[in-house]
Amino acid sequence: MTGVARQLYGRVAGLLPSPADWRPARRSPGRDLIAGLTVAVVALPLALAFGVGSGLGAQAGLATAVVAGAIAAVFGGSNLQVSGPTGAMTVVLVPIVHSHGPSGVLAVGLLAGIVLVVLALARVGRYARYMPTPVIEGFTAGIAVVIALQQVPAALGVTGEGERVWQAAGNAVANFARDPSPVPIAMALVVAGAMLLGARWRPAVPFSFLTVVAATVVAEAAGLDVARIGTLPAGLPAPSVSFLDPGAVTSLLPAALAVAALGALESLLCASVADGMSVGERHDPDRELFGQGLANVVSPLFGGIPATAAIARTAVNVRSGARSRLAALAHAVVLAVIVFGASGLVGRIPLAALAGVLLATTVRMVEVGSLRAIARATRGDAAVMVLTFAVTVAFDLVTAVAVGVGVAIVLALRAVARSAQIEQVPLETGDHGDEERRLLAEHIVAYRFDGPLFFGAAHRFLLELSEVADVRVVILRMSRVSTIDATGAGVLGDAITRLEGKGITVLLSGIRPGHDEVLDGLGVADHLRRDGLVFPDTPAAIAHARTLLGLRSAPPPAPVSGARHPDVPAPTV
Repeated sequence: MTGVARQLYGRVAGLLPSPADWRPARRSPGRDLIAGLTVAVVALPLALAFGVGSGLGAQAGLATAVVAGAIAAVFGGSNLQVSGPTGAMTVVLVPIVHSHGPSGVLAVGLLAGIVLVVLALARVGRYARYMPTPVIEGFTAGIAVVIALQQVPAALGVTGEGERVWQAAGNAVANFARDPSPVPIAMALVVAGAMLLGARWRPAVPFSFLTVVAATVVAEAAGLDVARIGTLPAGLPAPSVSFLDPGAVTSLLPAALAVAALGALESLLCASVADGMSVGERHDPDRELFGQGLANVVSPLFGGIPATAAIARTAVNVRSGARSRLAALAHAVVLAVIVFGASGLVGRIPLAALAGVLLATTVRMVEVGSLRAIARATRGDAAVMVLTFAVTVAFDLVTAVAVGVGVAIVLALRAVARSAQIEQVPLETGDHGDEERRLLAEHIVAYRFDGPLFFGAAHRFLLELSEVADVRVVILRMSRVSTIDATGAGVLGDAITRLEGKGITVLLSGIRPGHDEVLDGLGVADHLRRDGLVFPDTPAAIAHARTLLGLRSAPPPAPVSGARHPDVPAPTV
């Protein structure tokens, strides 16, 4: 076995389940089973609604909740997380259905699963923590608005077509105005209102399930003329890859990357929420990506849509007393029993009732307190949040995240650049006489860099150093440079060249280990090293400057001549 193969095998082995995963289940299996049953009751109407909302139908939502939910429970990196179809994923899938049809969605899900597995093997899960909070809050609020707009046709009992979700909602309102029917909208509003009020009154009661059951019973008893889910298969279909067209993989890959990015972000965010709600739980981000990847590879084989971890269902799981991944697995088993045993009853559920469930879900997705806090934090954070929200609603989620992260990075770089400083500092002349101090101050100037010397701040430093004149020696103190990039090193070289062009001798002091590699790689300090003008600390540089001025002095410490200096003392302030 080659070294690469051995390394790959080790990574895969580290992502697979182990007996330790199930030790918590042996301590309290009853609590986990009850929690799983509770989550299944909550998840059933959501799975149906998200399946319908995706454009592939309620059966696709059920298949996703069963298959992906079970696989993610076994292979995922969190003991408490519950996976299945989600509203955020539905938002991404709708345009894919319009462009590539149902088979395209299944293919995108499989490809996205492969991408997630690759990300897990590459160990990139740890980097999801760098997603800016304003971006997360902005796209979450935007998703809530998009989901609400998607429910307008079903809630009004009409159809609505449009390239964008807001166009479809507007057309649905126009169709409703021409032929209004109060029953669907009344049912949707009652279901949504009952869920929201009930959650405040009795948070532990699964009002989403109860309201859907009540709406179905009323619709059946009163013979209401409302659209229903329709006939559902009495079980999962046989696994198949007939949906996969190898020739279309290239055209589907961008959508698959978008789905994988969303799945990774939402799953890892949900896992962090689950950790915060429990005591002593810590998820494995790379294993979570691996579990979600496998779930999305297998789910399309049974007609399921792309899945991810669901924050609402995970929260119910934790609040219901779950202690292990047995609860999430039990939730999938209960849903499977419903699929096999009650498909006829499920098919009679009114679509308006499911629209009401999703309308209530969108209201609960928005954390008003978090939005207010970010809006009050800084203008930059508020701008990123509002921009991400607007792009999510107007265009799509992937574009919104890209724009939001891009703007956040630019603002962060600007803030870092502003924090970087260059200032003239007094010389440490020790016990020299007054006349010598005067001569030193007249002919030598020292500048200290504080912070990163990178492309965002380097040119400002160049402008300041270019104004130096009427001195014989400039000491550039590098001990407080936190990081340096190629641009910063290049600008430093330009500044040295300009100063030397004025007849000024430049000394460098306190270069940190690692920074000299960047400087030497660009040849910035080569001639200074040859001439003995690079020193380990500032006192050594000052001593050499005195020698250059012809002042009395003991022999100066030896200059630094090597490329690396592992024994550089602590930075001089």
